[in-house]
Amino acid sequence: MSRISRLDRSEVTPEMAALYDKAFAQRGNVPNMFRVMAHRPEIFATMQAHFGAVLNTGTLSTRLKELIIVRTSQVNVTPYCLASHTILAKGLGWTDDQLAHLADWPRRDDFTPAEKAALRLAETVTRDAHAVADEQFAELRSFYSEGEIVELLCAIGLFNYFNRFNNALQMEPTKPGEGGCAVPAVESAAVQ
Repeated sequence: MSRISRLDRSEVTPEMAALYDKAFAQRGNVPNMFRVMAHRPEIFATMQAHFGAVLNTGTLSTRLKELIIVRTSQVNVTPYCLASHTILAKGLGWTDDQLAHLADWPRRDDFTPAEKAALRLAETVTRDAHAVADEQFAELRSFYSEGEIVELLCAIGLFNYFNRFNNALQMEPTKPGEGGCAVPAVESAAVQ
């Protein structure tokens, strides 16, 4: 059980409830991490905006970003993030075999050289950001623009933050439907 309580929709401000509703509409749940961060609405709101910018803007595919998010979360041994982002990565076309054996990426032939460079970056930065050697950076630059390298590093950095937050709080994976609110009976009758 998480070390900090999760706030239900009924316990947050209308502005925060709107963020809950948006998350529920997109994901089918309100992630437990979001419900814990809601204890500090200013942090939650800016985290949501940053999360959206990192994952949904730029020129790199969300598919590649989810791959490096899964690898970052594997290195950090973060069951919470792995539970949702493995599903998201599968939905974007990565196979069960690729994700289950992602630690073997250097020896696999089903990742492109560019994907391998991104995976190497995720592992290196997660283990020790000082260890990104000039040769590794040159390899990155052969595949990615400066802006795309920023995108990669932002996704890796964001999930190192999320991984540590969730691991420290012993966050449990979110279940489908969790964190949403029931539609009031009056609205439910009108919808049918």
